[in-house]
Formats: sequence, structure tokens, C-alpha cells
Amino acid sequence: MSRIAATFEKLKSADKKALIPFITAGDPDPTMTTPIMGALVQVGADIIELGVPFSDPMADGPTIQRASERALVHGVGLGDVLEMVSAFRQSDNETPVVLMGYANPIEAMGYENFSNQAQAAGVDGVLVVDYPPEESGDLTRQLNAQGIDSIFLLAPTTQQARMDTVARFASGYVYYVALKGVTGASHLDMQEVAKKLPEVRTHVKLPIGVGFGIRDGDTARAVADVADAVVIGSRLVEEIENAQPESVIADVGVLIRGIRQAMDAA
Repeated sequence: MSRIAATFEKLKSADKKALIPFITAGDPDPTMTTPIMGALVQVGADIIELGVPFSDPMADGPTIQRASERALVHGVGLGDVLEMVSAFRQSDNETPVVLMGYANPIEAMGYENFSNQAQAAGVDGVLVVDYPPEESGDLTRQLNAQGIDSIFLLAPTTQQARMDTVARFASGYVYYVALKGVTGASHLDMQEVAKKLPEVRTHVKLPIGVGFGIRDGDTARAVADVADAVVIGSRLVEEIENAQPESVIADVGVLIRGIRQAMDAA
């Protein structure tokens, strides 16, 4: 059983939902990524989504775009991100790590080379924003051969036929984008989310994580009522962006601990 599957099984038996924070690797600087990852686990993160910096993050709003820019100033690339995961694994061999990013860096490295290096580093899942499932077969096969889950996005506009296609390729969990727009938007409609997820579950039997637009404990608690996981990205990246260097770890901890407590009260 993969680390991701084992995590969801453990949480289900405890009647809890997964908290999945997202940070951009290399933000605010490369030396901080592994410590931030460890801090997130200490305050209640179950899975970590680690963003691969990219120059044209088309699905991301200004907050995560700026995080990519800060990381790219330091020269952080896909190889560096894999080294960060490897460093994290020296102290944590249980918490799943999912790489989230775009196709170009993987294309440049090559599917087989990337999959081999990701497995060696301790990556558990990969979500490529701009790979539709119909075009992801070669990469998915390479990842599956290394025991790495392929994670796909679903949206409010996703048709049932596309859900069926995602169900054939996906493993680990699926990421339901809770609103139409980019990361960081704040017009999350919980009634629409609650209405859509039962339809998704008739097509996709994997756990469902919900993200985009979750900015506080109340919203996280509402999402936890209907989903299997809560993904929080832009709000966390904002905290990193606004923190003083000496207080990043503490500030991140306060935010995510509060989200965890709110979810557990659901």
C-alpha cells in the first residue's frame, strides 16, 4: 500500500479528514523548504503538496506566481526540488509528498528519468496541472512502474465523461478545484461544492481533496464535512510571503494548527 493510501486509511479509521498544505519549493529561499515541511507535519499536516517553481504557472493566481518567482531567483529547478524531498525523507519517512507543477520541467528531464529520480527521492504522487488525462498515459505508466500516484484535477465544469477518464488514470486521490478561476480566489461557494461532490463520487472512487479558495478554519471545517481532504495553498503561501525570516516557521505553525483544529471539530 502506498503512503498516500495508507494515510487515508488511517484517517478514515480515526474518523478524520486529511489536511494537505501546499508550499512552493524554494520559497522564501531554498534552505527553508525542508524545515517548513517538517513544521507543517508537526502541527497536523497529513500530506504535503510541494510546488515545483515554474516561470508561467497558468493555473495560479498572483500569490503563488510570486512564490515561484522568489524561488526562481534562487535558481530552484526540478532537480533541486527532488533533493529537498530527499532531505525531508531523512527525518520523515511516513508523510506523503506530492509534487505539483507543470509539464515543461518534466518534459525537459524525461519521463523515465524523472520517475526514477522521484522514486529515489521519496516522492509519493505527482500532479501536473497542464497534462490532461488523455495525454498523460506515458508519464502515468512510468510513475506507476515506480509506485508513484498520478493525481488529477477535477473542476466544477468537468463533464461526466471526463470524470470517467480521470478515474481510469488517477490513483492516490483526486483534487477537486472548488471554483472557476485561479488559486487564491475567494469566492468559494460551499453549496455548489456539497452539491457536486456526490456526483464526482459516482465516477471516481478515490478520496477527494478540495482546494482553491480555502482561507480560514471555518471554510476548512465546512469542506471537511463533505470531502476527504482539505487543500490549503495561497493562504499559506501568503503567510510565508509576509513573515519575517526569523518567524516563518512559527507563523506557518500557527496558521496550520488552527486549520487542523477547526477541521477536527467538524
